[in-house]
Amino acid sequence: MKFLSYNIQYGVGLDGRFDPERIARSLEGADIIALQEVTRNFHRNGNADLVAIFRDLKPQYFCAFWPACEIDAGSAIESGRAVDRRFQFGNMILSRFPILSTRLLPLPRTRTISPINPQRGATEALIDTPSGPLRVYSVHLDHVYPAERIAQISYLKARAISYGIEGGAMTGGADFGFDELPHPDDFVLMGDFNMVPESPEYCAMAGTRDAFYGRSLRLENPVDALAHLGRLTPDSYSWVDPADHGKRMHLDYCFLSSGLVPRLRDAWIDFDAVGSDHLPVGFELA
Repeated sequence: MKFLSYNIQYGVGLDGRFDPERIARSLEGADIIALQEVTRNFHRNGNADLVAIFRDLKPQYFCAFWPACEIDAGSAIESGRAVDRRFQFGNMILSRFPILSTRLLPLPRTRTISPINPQRGATEALIDTPSGPLRVYSVHLDHVYPAERIAQISYLKARAISYGIEGGAMTGGADFGFDELPHPDDFVLMGDFNMVPESPEYCAMAGTRDAFYGRSLRLENPVDALAHLGRLTPDSYSWVDPADHGKRMHLDYCFLSSGLVPRLRDAWIDFDAVGSDHLPVGFELA
């Protein structure tokens, strides 16, 4: 199975052009896809409904979308009827395999005066893969304040690791006529974490390195797929400054629960993609 994460910057590429079709081409071959900065009713891309657009561009994929942030974008009474227009900003998951359940995990945040600080979140999808049920999270963390990212990471890890205790989207579904959902231990966290390798936030997610043993596999610490395979180097990057293409940072990651590590076969960054200011980051499981 091939997994891919892509912050699509509301469909606008490094050339400033809105082009969802070229983003879709960068997603070819992936079985499970996590998208961030998916919008509806955003003036910067002509008020496009990117959820509907990617549903149409990927008709053979099941999908889950949750807006972490939603605000009014010109609702009005028209011809005697209330018309809701909402700006939505969130994360999407596309899957070749059925999605058994989904929910939004709103992440901790604090109020800013400047710069902008929208509500962040993780879209959770319980997916019925050929290898059994698997939890996948499309994640987008705060872009300004390291302490806020650490708080968000702590919350996110607690939800992912304690899933079996909390029960996900629903338990006791027989009362509503549904089969009981599975509660798999393994999970994948993919997205724009807005942190650089070995930063305090990165270590809060992956654990700190021991001088001799490096990073041990521990239940409490998800594993960076690129780093585990030696593909994360000082030259790695997943974000390019649209105003200065020479300014680059590595901000996007695919983290796996430790139980999935024996199945990890490959990991990569797609340096050819130009459909966003970010690059797709992916990995493959046996």
